[in-house]
Amino acid sequence: MMKVKRRILIIDDNDIFCESVHDLLTDEKTDVLMANTGKDGLKLCKETKIDVVILDQKLPDTEGIALCPAILKQNEQTKIIFVTAYPSFNNAIEAIKVGAHDYLSKPFEMAELELTVKQAFRTQELEKTEQIQDYQNTKDTVEHELIAGHGIFDEINRTIDLAAGTDAPVLITGETGTGKNVVARAIHYKSDLPTKLFLTANCAAFPENLIEAELFGSEKGAFTGASSTRKGIFELAEGGTLMLDEIGSMPIHLQSKLLGVLEEKKIRRIGSETVKPISVRIIAAANNDLEEAIKEKTFRNDLYYRLSVIRIHIPPLRERKNDIPKLCEYFIGKMSRDASIRLSDPELGKLMEYEWPGNVRELKNVIERSLIIQRGQTLRPSLLLKNNITPYSHSAPAALDDEEILPLEMTEKNCISRALKKFNGNYSQSAKALGISLSTLKRKVKSYNL
Repeated sequence: MMKVKRRILIIDDNDIFCESVHDLLTDEKTDVLMANTGKDGLKLCKETKIDVVILDQKLPDTEGIALCPAILKQNEQTKIIFVTAYPSFNNAIEAIKVGAHDYLSKPFEMAELELTVKQAFRTQELEKTEQIQDYQNTKDTVEHELIAGHGIFDEINRTIDLAAGTDAPVLITGETGTGKNVVARAIHYKSDLPTKLFLTANCAAFPENLIEAELFGSEKGAFTGASSTRKGIFELAEGGTLMLDEIGSMPIHLQSKLLGVLEEKKIRRIGSETVKPISVRIIAAANNDLEEAIKEKTFRNDLYYRLSVIRIHIPPLRERKNDIPKLCEYFIGKMSRDASIRLSDPELGKLMEYEWPGNVRELKNVIERSLIIQRGQTLRPSLLLKNNITPYSHSAPAALDDEEILPLEMTEKNCISRALKKFNGNYSQSAKALGISLSTLKRKVKSYNL
């Protein structure tokens, strides 16, 4: 895959200066363009994306300061390094006011210019990272709103509001797929931390011998394989929220250390003598019965009481079936571009009768898959339920008898093709929606020559 090069533009009427800077800054990652007038420089800015502009104050046809706003109008991310042979404090202030990133006075060492350009690129990268984070935060805020009917969730919403107003630890319990992560994010975004990081650590996903290093960090040489100093998740989440998912899977010998962190608000990396203060909002989640785990001595009761200062239990979907219509409406609206698609009352009735062992996560998956295989405006997610017959079976319900029966291979090929089209060729999302592994999807794509 061809890498996109960074572009530097020199706008200066001194050919010797332009050539010198060109030779200095051109490398395998960077292209350097040159222009001797403001008009030619601005034309290049309009024709191509320029990352950094080295701009002279005095040009044959204009002043550099007058050119700055026009350059930034083409690309507000461009970093302008203003250079002048007539330095003054007022000129520097004026240049910064009109959008210059930095200011150099001629004559200067080429090493100074090279360092200034590197700093401009670095600033640009940091701004992009911040923009991505802001986008992700906004996206998370929108995508993790609570969708529910009235009743059970009224009390949960009140508790979420209560939790958002304090930094006390929160324990969220419920079966897998009920929406514990959604509730945790709701607490985060309703608190005074919405612009801070929200990180999730799944305690069951880490190997037992590495979970301590993942959580609290490690110093170089602290153990075999520790080739460098690493921050743990607690340090990375500084100032934000850390969700410890499947907390019941944490080894008993680490539970006392976590309790100490919660009490003292300090951590110590493995292999370090230095104690670091931390400020992290802790939300724990469990899909197993922690009270039973306490009886079996696999979970510390003192840690349980420390984590459950605020307790939220999310009932399984089978106990709050009134939420199903709203959830279906939300998922269909989010996943389909066709605003006219609706579930019929008989179809919705079948979904209401189902027990949903996989909870909301299963409902979302069923709706997503039914949208992929739909024909026309007909949406039949009930055909994908575990206790029903799939739409690919020869013994499909009578409702499908009047439809053309395609060979299984062709049906599978069409289904995969639709999924890839829906997700713009994204294999991971397509595989997830189809309920198959990524490797299986890739193999079938190759087999069907899609």
